[in-house]
Amino acid sequence: MDKKILEHIDKGKVFAIIPARSGSKGVKNKNIRLLNGYPMIAYTIAAAKLSENIDRVIVSTDSEQYAEIARKYGAEVPFLRPAEISGDTSTDIEFMRHAINWFYENEGMVPEYWVHLRVTCPLRDPKIIDKGIAKIKDHPEATCLLSVNKVDDYLTAYKWLVKDGEEYVKSIFFKNNDDANMPRQSYPDTYIPNIYVDVLTTKNIVANDSLHGNTMVCFETVPTVDVDTDRDFERIVSQGFDGGRIVDYLQKMENL
Repeated sequence: MDKKILEHIDKGKVFAIIPARSGSKGVKNKNIRLLNGYPMIAYTIAAAKLSENIDRVIVSTDSEQYAEIARKYGAEVPFLRPAEISGDTSTDIEFMRHAINWFYENEGMVPEYWVHLRVTCPLRDPKIIDKGIAKIKDHPEATCLLSVNKVDDYLTAYKWLVKDGEEYVKSIFFKNNDDANMPRQSYPDTYIPNIYVDVLTTKNIVANDSLHGNTMVCFETVPTVDVDTDRDFERIVSQGFDGGRIVDYLQKMENL
């Protein structure tokens, strides 16, 4: 990427970016599938719009149909993502490079922070998003903020195994397999990245061509549901939507 972009970062500016490509094979059009009467993408847009620390909400999609739905619920869709970076094997850093380059070339600026919100986590509290943004701003050396939840003791990653050939297994972390069989209290806490809220920095992406970098701020949240299959949809609907402000916002936008 053009390193001149680093001279055009608007310090303190925060954009949400919501990736929503079409063409899902597991569940057709899952990003706009209705959940309790609203497209799934609408919940993420609502959470971002209700966050006090987000200046603009951007949806990155390859679909004009998705773009129209996103605009209906208050997001900006200033560009359509090229097909070559919208396939099954496309990576997150590709759409981030595209978004950064677009704003640099078309608006002459890029935000300092990007709040990466995946559509498949429709249940979020805007106040938690704001706490994540505030936390990374307190760590100017950070390359990103990553939301995580702590693994239960009995599932500590230090006890995990991988296949060793066709018939055997071995410890992931230890050369001596018996070192993976110590009492669980003897290991450090381990964490699972979830998709509640990640905050990326333009500086790291441009300077290092890296999405997360090596100085990741830990932001603990409740575990999330990553809606990716029909069973996930059924599970999340059965939990009910105590959305409060989120549902009020969606009803308001629906009636405009």
